[in-house]
Amino acid sequence: MWSTVCEAIARLLGPHAEVVLHDPVTDRITGIWNPVSGRVVGDRSLLGELPEGEDVLGPYEKLLPDGRRLSSVSAVLRDESGRPTAVLCVNLDRTPLDQAVALLSAFAAPVTARPESLFEHDWVERINLAVGAAVRERGRPVDQWDRADRVAVLAELDHAGVFTVRKAVPVVARALHVSRSTLYALLAELRSGGAPA
Repeated sequence: MWSTVCEAIARLLGPHAEVVLHDPVTDRITGIWNPVSGRVVGDRSLLGELPEGEDVLGPYEKLLPDGRRLSSVSAVLRDESGRPTAVLCVNLDRTPLDQAVALLSAFAAPVTARPESLFEHDWVERINLAVGAAVRERGRPVDQWDRADRVAVLAELDHAGVFTVRKAVPVVARALHVSRSTLYALLAELRSGGAPA
């Protein structure tokens, strides 16, 4: 009965998971799918004493002789009277996961100080920095900002001289999710002292 379950698990997780079915009475392996440990049917299980009152154990770590790490879980399978009739173990080879983590970590190069001279004249970058910093500071995206949030960023950009650039208005309007006319109105109010900076 449990062989079908074991094969289903092995098909889902294979070839990276070894599924082993043990007989706790004879202490022998009665079935093994996707073997990675080198064990075969008939080998000693070496289970030891099964814990009372805990039928699912793990996940816990195991090691193969070649150094590969396994994440393992064991399930004690009981009959209607509660007697253990089998122990199902799934041993997942962590090598592909560890390799993926190493690959992703390699892309996370340490960030050094930005070469300001390189971006001295990049007014689009100034807009992006101001809006991005405000998003992080407020903890919500631009489309959830209120008028005061937008005016505060406008004041910062105006102080930095961004609006002296001829094409800055449409770029800022897009970044703040407002129309050009709304941006001009907010800017006029800001410069006349009618809006808080």
